[in-house]
Formats: sequence, C-alpha cells, structure tokens
Amino acid sequence: MSLPLPQTVQGDTASDRLRNLGLELPYLDGNAYFVHHRAVGESIHISGQLPFKDGVLLGQGVVGRDVELEAAKELARHAALNCLAAAVQAVGDLDRVQIVQMLVFVASPPDFGLQSQVANAASELLIEVLGENGRHARTAIGVAGLPLNTPVEIQMVCTAV
Repeated sequence: MSLPLPQTVQGDTASDRLRNLGLELPYLDGNAYFVHHRAVGESIHISGQLPFKDGVLLGQGVVGRDVELEAAKELARHAALNCLAAAVQAVGDLDRVQIVQMLVFVASPPDFGLQSQVANAASELLIEVLGENGRHARTAIGVAGLPLNTPVEIQMVCTAV
C-alpha cells in the first residue's frame, strides 16, 4: 500500500512557496548558552527548536493529556519553521537548504503512540516548502518532558545545495 506524499506548494522558489502558505521565517534571538546552528564539514546541525513565535511559546503541556493531537501538529509545524529560520541563518538562502535528518521530540504519556503523526505535520511543511530538498530521514520519539513544558521540540541536520 502506497501512501500519498505531501505536495509542494505552488511557487518558483522556496521563499515563494513559504509566502503562499501564509508563512514567513521568524527572527531567532541569540542565546548566551548555545548557537542555533553549527556547521561540521558539509553538515549543518540545527539546535532543538521550540514552537516560539515573536518570543512567545505557543503551547505547553503533554500531548495526549493536556494538548490535543491537532494542536500538537500545529506546534510541530511552527518548530520546523524555526528550524528553517536557523538553516537560513547558516546557508543564507532558503533555496539552498536541504534537510538530511529531523528528530522530533513529543512530550507524551507512555501509551500515547502517535508521535509519528505529530512529526508528519513538520515533515509535510518541509516538503511543501522545499520540495525534494525537504525529504529527510526522521525519528519521532515520546519523552516525559521538554524544556519550558513545551509539547514539541525539533532538531535537524541539513546541508547547503
């Protein structure tokens, strides 16, 4: 059984596709304790990103207990958007970003089991915006808790094309 793949949104460039989704890359504030990205050889490692927007954490709680699945998916999309912003800081242009691997952490009870559905929302955004450059290897795992009681955190590895 073959599953339908997310489609790339219309637009000539990744930036056009992002705008056509009604989104824009956020500004990421600096941090005294870590950097948002670090290049090692050809790989660019993106620090774990939370679903912040304009300095405000968009949600808190445990998915499957305090946070509904659909809300968690939206939070995952926003965390992925923040990862893209960090990637653009590293490579200079959204059209040069290729996602290699994504790790999605979902704060959830042990019996939740739908972490991959939360991660699918982030994967879908990457493919909608970057097309084939957005397809990636991925791991989605449930954890007991995340920083600031956020429901979702996403870490990535990407490269410049």
